[in-house]
Order: sequence, then structure tokens, then C-alpha cells
Amino acid sequence: MSPDPVVELEPGAREALKTVLRLLAEERASVSSVTDPAHAWKVHVADSLTGLEVRPLREASRIADIGSGAGFPGLVLAAALPNATVDLIESVGRKCEFVRRAIAASGIANARVLNLRSEEVAAGEGREAYDAVTARAVGRLSTLAELASPLLKKGGALIAWKGKRDPDEEAQLANAAERLAMQPEQILPVGPYAGSEHRHLHVIRKSGPTPPKLPRRAGLAKKRPFG
Repeated sequence: MSPDPVVELEPGAREALKTVLRLLAEERASVSSVTDPAHAWKVHVADSLTGLEVRPLREASRIADIGSGAGFPGLVLAAALPNATVDLIESVGRKCEFVRRAIAASGIANARVLNLRSEEVAAGEGREAYDAVTARAVGRLSTLAELASPLLKKGGALIAWKGKRDPDEEAQLANAAERLAMQPEQILPVGPYAGSEHRHLHVIRKSGPTPPKLPRRAGLAKKRPFG
């Protein structure tokens, strides 16, 4: 089991995450392709903890994890950052049910599941409410920046887990940045610590007020991305 490269997990947090992975191994619904606890620690937990390399995430009081799936990185960050509140936003009901059971069994009390699209959260209570937004392998950078922009406070940051760097994808984000009020700030290679040897973290900063036409209708950020 790989330790966090920035902060060693407290014993209680480590045990809580072991409970989550035990439930994942026992889960019969399709919520993750990686379920063996030892492998899942590296692929899910160690990979999620690389986000703590990013100061705005490490110091955030309120975090939104979009496209949380089986709870990664959101549940891991909640366990590692007990003074933060973490909203796990996921539209697939079976995944939300698993994460709710994992929260109850592990006692990760600062995590909450929202069975909604991120656009719905941004149009309601979540508008400009978060210090940081996380997204792990759930879309192109320009799409993620668009989804994150209306959720973030001005000056907040999106931290996106990606694989190998893609110049076309990064250029698309740069072209869309002004329109989204989201500026690329940093790209960190964290492969040695992560479940993916090519893992990079993209840090994208909210640079101004949310553009008035965001969020767009659900699904448009993916189907017709800016840039």
C-alpha cells in the first residue's frame, strides 16, 4: 500500500478507507473495474491522494468532486482532510447508493453524495460555493473547466486527474479559457505515486465571475465543448 507523497494518512483515515475498499470488493453492482483491495489501494487511494500535492486543494474548506463514480477521489480526500466538507456529485444512481453505504460504514462524516448532474448543482445551491473542484478521468479539460466554473468561487481551482499530456486537448482548453473564466495554471506529473504511470494533475484557476450563460443545459459541455 503506497503512502501519500505529501501527508501520511492518520490511522483512523486509513482504516476508514480500508473499509471502503472492502465494501468495493464485495459490491455486486458495477461501480468500478478495479475491486481487489490491494490493487484498489494503489489505483484508487494512492492516485486520489496525489491531489494533495496541490495547495489550493489541500487548503480548501469546501470541495466538489464531479463524476465521483465509486467515490474517488472524493471519499479519499474527505478522509484525508477531515476539516473540509466534500460533496460527491454523481448522476448514476447505483454508484451513489454504493458511496452512501461506504460513507455510513466507514464513518467518513464530512462527505455527502449528490445524485445529480454537476450542471444541476451549479444552477442551485452549489453555484460559486466551492473552493476546489476535483475530477478524475471523466472528460476533456475544456469540458471539465466548463463544468467547474459555475461551481467555483472566484480564485478557486479545478484539479483534474489526467493521463498522458495531450497538446490538442491543452490547446482547446487555452482557447476556451477566457470564455469560461478558467485559466490553466499548473501541470504536475505525479506518476511515481499514482495508479497510472503517466498521471498528470492539471490545475485550472477560476479567474473571474461565472459567465452568465453557465451552466449550459446538461450534456452540452461534453457534446459541444468550447475551444
